Amino acid sequence: MRTSFILVLVVLVLAACSEKVTAPITKAPEVKTPTEPKKPMIKEILNESKEFVWNPENFADKKIIRYQIPGFEKLNLKQKKLVYYLTQAGLAGRDISYDQNYRHNLKIRRALENIIMNYKGDKDSKNWQNLMTYTKEIWFASGIHHHYATDKFVPEFSRDYFKECMDATGTKLSDEMLDVIFDPTIDNKKINLDPAKGLVKGSAVNFYDADITEKEVDEFYSNLMKNKSEDKPLSYGLNSKVVRGADGKLMEKVYHLNGMYGAAIKEIIKWLELAAGVAENEPQEKALRLLIEYYKTGSLETWDAYNVAWVKATEGDIDYINSFIEVYNDPKGYKGSYESIVEINDFDASERMAVVSKSAQWFEDNSPTLPAHKKKNVVGVSYKVVTVAGEAGDASPSTPIGVNLPNANWIRAAHGSKSVSLGNIVYAYSQAGGPGMLKEFAHDEEEIERAKKYGKLGDKMHTALHEVVGHASGQIEAGVGTPKETLKNYASPLEEARADLVALYYITDPKLVELGLMESIEVGKAEYDSYMKNGYMTQLTRITPGNIIEQAHMRDRSMVAHWVFERGEKNGAIEKVTRDGKTYLNILDYDKMRVLFGELLKEVQRIKSQGDYKAGRDLIENYGVQVDPVIHKEILDRSSKLGIPPYGGFINPVLVPTKAADGEITGFKIEYPDSFTEQMLDYAKRYSFLPNEN
Repeated sequence: MRTSFILVLVVLVLAACSEKVTAPITKAPEVKTPTEPKKPMIKEILNESKEFVWNPENFADKKIIRYQIPGFEKLNLKQKKLVYYLTQAGLAGRDISYDQNYRHNLKIRRALENIIMNYKGDKDSKNWQNLMTYTKEIWFASGIHHHYATDKFVPEFSRDYFKECMDATGTKLSDEMLDVIFDPTIDNKKINLDPAKGLVKGSAVNFYDADITEKEVDEFYSNLMKNKSEDKPLSYGLNSKVVRGADGKLMEKVYHLNGMYGAAIKEIIKWLELAAGVAENEPQEKALRLLIEYYKTGSLETWDAYNVAWVKATEGDIDYINSFIEVYNDPKGYKGSYESIVEINDFDASERMAVVSKSAQWFEDNSPTLPAHKKKNVVGVSYKVVTVAGEAGDASPSTPIGVNLPNANWIRAAHGSKSVSLGNIVYAYSQAGGPGMLKEFAHDEEEIERAKKYGKLGDKMHTALHEVVGHASGQIEAGVGTPKETLKNYASPLEEARADLVALYYITDPKLVELGLMESIEVGKAEYDSYMKNGYMTQLTRITPGNIIEQAHMRDRSMVAHWVFERGEKNGAIEKVTRDGKTYLNILDYDKMRVLFGELLKEVQRIKSQGDYKAGRDLIENYGVQVDPVIHKEILDRSSKLGIPPYGGFINPVLVPTKAADGEITGFKIEYPDSFTEQMLDYAKRYSFLPNEN
């Protein structure tokens, strides 16, 4: 579970106010790599006397940002090696994300990369610039569909021009692939959440054969789960693709060393074994060994054992996320997308925020939810602020800013979970922001000044409460299935809403002042202002006119904001103000707003605890999905004048080992690439391990 880019617009608004030519690669290279990857082709070693460029470029609706790795220099050599090996393991699997997102992504990406690396023609033409933008869009989204809206990208260059580029560079693509690129009707939605179109057949994501229906998937997993353990259910389908066998029956192609994605997994395992050899302690090594075993076998029992060991491995300064984890990209909520995040503990910030974790039971006991839906014992909720050292797969270039894992409810209940806030990522967002959005959408100067003074802390507190308390809270009633089973495609937005509502309910509680986490509940008021603006209005900058809201986090925020506004407008808690043709939200009574957040929290927790599909569906569909075209047009018009892209993603720093004459690693340099294109081409050369078809 993650706090995603939905929070980033808030971060940008609030923080701003505080004021390679190679041989063609139309097919995958032979899977044969050296022990160490080649030296990166691009670099900029940070000179402390030189101003760091946080936002080197923008394109389309994307802002490209760089982040630093403060604290890396304080690690000892063994720890630095651990960070390096884990980062390499993550990058080794990046091709998997492309293939999971769409079955033709790798062929198309490699064709584009071959053209870019070998084209000798006019690179100043509008066609070439449009081709470059199209390629960058694909790199950013790990595929030909938008990472958030999930609509297919439409090239702003002709098929004839593209064929000219292919001929000039010896690039080969079939007519079928060209149709995929240029015909907007083919596989035009990565994730379709409209039941009328079929959640499975209507989605281009590569977790199911194209001819398989939602009904068949439901029956397949229903049969698999007949003999499941009620106490410790396996994460069925997490690491597999469902295909139709020669006999017409469905079967799973499991991701493991000798199965699907085996070529990339072999490389992942190589680096994980090196990481296990320099683990900081025995529990950390045990978890890494279990992860390696899971990659070798694909066993979901081993996956659970790994997650238990990983949760228990709380000592040490280095941690990581690696494997097939989040299920947001699967319209059925079974399949985990590959991702990797490598983390270094931010000691000062984590010590402060541990206060939230230690008070988790108090928050649970004082929740407005029904007594039967409260946990009697909130186990092992750990919270850390971390420094990201590297990301890959579904976590890059677009990254979460907070993560709470593992996802299995029974592991969380029995063994606890780990919650992290990606501190240097949040900071980088803030450094790359601008003041325009706040000034444009805030109701008055009082709101602006409150945001300047308290907005950053309000955002951090929301993230902490969301991850540590929100995702760890709540009890499912006996005999009720997992949310994935009972709430189906509404499980993810409802879970994110539940965690958001916990954060919103408590962020104006005097308890946070008493705990020393903030000096005043004005912090919470700033967050209320920001959250309502974002959920009701400003997040609509990410929606194409005529489309509905589909992404889980966006549905969550839209539902909460619209439900609360509808009731708050009636009881005097909030009002809509129109001034000079512009719409503003003005909170009149923050105490009444808190009561409404609590009432909605109680209902969302009831829905999850009782598996009430109809009520959950109605909440999301009635308040979280539809877009008012009038307010949408207004928001787009107002924001377009500011020139602030609604999405942000990152160029990763590069760890470059220095070696003695005998090849032994003696240290590391950190290089900060300044070009998104060059990093992506570098990755294409060094981390392409999958064939074009899987």
